[in-house]
Amino acid sequence: MDEDVTESAGTPPEPEKKSTDSTTPEDTEKTEAGTALRTDSTSDSTSDNATDSTAEDSAEEAKDAKDAEGPEGPEDNDAGTAAEPPRRKRRWLRWVAAGTSVVVLGASGAGWWAYRKLDRNITTDTSAAAELRTYEKERPTPVALDAQNILLIGSDSRAGKGNSKYGRDEGGSQRSDTAILLHLAADRESATAMSIPRDLMVDIPGCRSSDGDRTEAQFSQFNWAFQFGGAACTIRTVEKLTGIRVDHHIVIDFSGFEDTVDAVDGVEVCLKEPVDDVQAHLKLPEGRQKLTGEQALGYVRARHGIGDGSDTQRMDRQQRFLGALFKKVQSNGVLLNPTRLYPVLDAVTKSITTDAGLNSLGDLYDLAGSMRGVPTEKVQFLTVPRQPYTLDPNRDELVESSARKLFERLRDDEPVEIATTAAPSDSASDSASDSASDSASDAKTEPNASSPSPSETSSPSANSSSASDPSGAPSPRTTPAPTFTGSNAEKGMCG
Repeated sequence: MDEDVTESAGTPPEPEKKSTDSTTPEDTEKTEAGTALRTDSTSDSTSDNATDSTAEDSAEEAKDAKDAEGPEGPEDNDAGTAAEPPRRKRRWLRWVAAGTSVVVLGASGAGWWAYRKLDRNITTDTSAAAELRTYEKERPTPVALDAQNILLIGSDSRAGKGNSKYGRDEGGSQRSDTAILLHLAADRESATAMSIPRDLMVDIPGCRSSDGDRTEAQFSQFNWAFQFGGAACTIRTVEKLTGIRVDHHIVIDFSGFEDTVDAVDGVEVCLKEPVDDVQAHLKLPEGRQKLTGEQALGYVRARHGIGDGSDTQRMDRQQRFLGALFKKVQSNGVLLNPTRLYPVLDAVTKSITTDAGLNSLGDLYDLAGSMRGVPTEKVQFLTVPRQPYTLDPNRDELVESSARKLFERLRDDEPVEIATTAAPSDSASDSASDSASDSASDAKTEPNASSPSPSETSSPSANSSSASDPSGAPSPRTTPAPTFTGSNAEKGMCG
């Protein structure tokens, strides 16, 4: 035992000196025992200090070695090379885990940065909300609470980056170049977009302008409402005209529409004749072709040098183009593909102004998501029934009986039947493209409000639903649902 202890890492005992004193064998034995005890104590203390730092690693290596042997003992290595040390393998796994954590955290950080960037792009219209609260008592009461009515306003302002090339900015003035009331059914199985002509003569209430002044209530063309008092004045005008409560509004400018079309890699159109409109900055050959964002903007805004120059044809092009855009976004899986969705969201959010209920990326995504399941044939477009204004044929007025039926169905969230027409040829000689205008003009001959309008017909499905049941009891709905002329997203621009 003493020999083993002496060769350990402890301090060796001093050599034994020969004593001149006489000692007995018993004393000698005691002395050796004491020396061995001291040596053993010193060795144990030093050995403990030396092995403390590696005790844990030794235990882990022993455990790893035991695990590696398994029940059959250590594995044979025919190549004569040693297996990778367990400790090195453990360190490698730790590096992999750390690297994966960094990647995950980096992706999460990038996603959060992208979300915050898109969220900050959106401009909130707080002034409209304040103005609408002032007139809350005169606003319509919502009927179908789960349905949504969103007013989409295309601003023709030349102010701001990217918009000045479309004309002069006369003191920052703007009018609603396009206005569409989008009705999303409560069951989200259909969506109806109703265009309101900018030249439609309507009652515009007194509104607060951007400089704080108030305008007088007046009977004027619709797009003046946006110039008088912005979105709030336009919303109040639409609600007064239709009796439909507007839940949200979105204002989009020229550059935003252009960037959105570019983000989906263009939209395809079919032209039977070439187009040359200097005012719209548009020159296109005939035939099937894909339009870039700038070309698309000129195409939906053009009135001169394309077709018959009427606002009727222009609205029809706008509706069909929006339908084709919706179809492309839905069919190409943009909403489910983050890499394709981001540029679309970036283009949209940079160019829109919304109310507080739609001013976040989450709100807009929820809105888009609620429309994801709507069949393209049930995304319908039509224009409010109108006819040339009696005092000025260059302006429009409502066909009252037809318009009231349409407004009532949208207000009550009842189905709206659309009879689709052929895609317009954008040719002034094409009679199909003028069908909506002809129907509106003929409607002037209505003898009374109960007479059927040429712009609407009885729906076959509605007729069958209004028949009496076998017991002879009358059906709850005895009036056939009217059918309005329009289009749907399934048709696209070349349908």
